[in-house]
Amino acid sequence: MTSRTTKPIGRRTLLAISVGAAAAAIAGCTTTEKIDNASHGSDRTDTTLAMINKLRGERGLQPLSRHPAAASAALDQARRMASAGKMAHNIGLGANFAKRMKGMAVPLPAAENIAVGQADAARAFQAWVNSPKHLANMLGPGYRGLGVAEARHPASGNRPYWAMVLSS
Repeated sequence: MTSRTTKPIGRRTLLAISVGAAAAAIAGCTTTEKIDNASHGSDRTDTTLAMINKLRGERGLQPLSRHPAAASAALDQARRMASAGKMAHNIGLGANFAKRMKGMAVPLPAAENIAVGQADAARAFQAWVNSPKHLANMLGPGYRGLGVAEARHPASGNRPYWAMVLSS
């Protein structure tokens, strides 16, 4: 009768196997959200323009004007968020902010403010005013153009998602 001895698995080998299995599991996961074009969206630039220009005027800054590319980019972002049911700057394929802005012909530098849940443009605007970083974007001296949009989607309970794009 022959006896066979097996060598116990060492800690390093076990660790390497564990890391490899974890990497394989992670590689199989995908976090890319599908953007559903069924999101309903509205351009809210004109409503917001008066509010932001009043704010900028009180601080001696030049007024902004409607910029078609910024308005399109804001609507696209609001729809992305509504479709995903999540407020975030980077959602779905091509989500990188700079690439999105370049791809939509928004003059750079640009900035984006987002919000969720506000019932109307005045409330979304006030939420941005109350946030130091969003307020800084709205008061940016290099910006000349503006686009603001709101979107809702049945999958996210028709909650309003807001996006503002400021462009140079």
